[in-house]
Amino acid sequence: MNICGYYPESINEGEGLRAVLFISGCRHRCPGCFNPKTWNFNYGEAFTPERRREIIEEIAGNPLLDGLTLAGGDPFFSAEEAADFIHELRAELPGFPVWIYTGYTYEELTASPGSAEWKLLALCQVVIDGRFVEELKDLTLSYRGSSNQRIIDIPASLAGDTVVLWEPELSFQGV
Repeated sequence: MNICGYYPESINEGEGLRAVLFISGCRHRCPGCFNPKTWNFNYGEAFTPERRREIIEEIAGNPLLDGLTLAGGDPFFSAEEAADFIHELRAELPGFPVWIYTGYTYEELTASPGSAEWKLLALCQVVIDGRFVEELKDLTLSYRGSSNQRIIDIPASLAGDTVVLWEPELSFQGV
């Protein structure tokens, strides 16, 4: 697996301050994609054990982080390797929240329980699902590019066997 970017801190790919790992490779090829270079599975750098360790140590050393976001490309095209990384991260930071972006729909990812894609999904707390649709582009949306994309609470959805949309936490109540 290759990675095509890593941001140690971002406020654009999920709630709060998040580390963001961009995984190379995507076969969706959405027209209007903001970064088509990431479609290439060989783009970027090899995600070596040393690089994984370096990123985990950086995340663990930053007490301001609210979580990690996996983006791409599409992490689900490298589901086993992405899941291994989350397991490695959680060995050091149990319960560390993970968001994940994908061009697949939640229904596509959950159609085969036990698959590598299903297992990766189940390790995460929030998924932003669906292909980017240029005709539905909406710059006013939080954390997504087009109105067909959903922000889904994965644990609640899996528990209830129905899609449950994620609701943002209110950080400043009564201020």
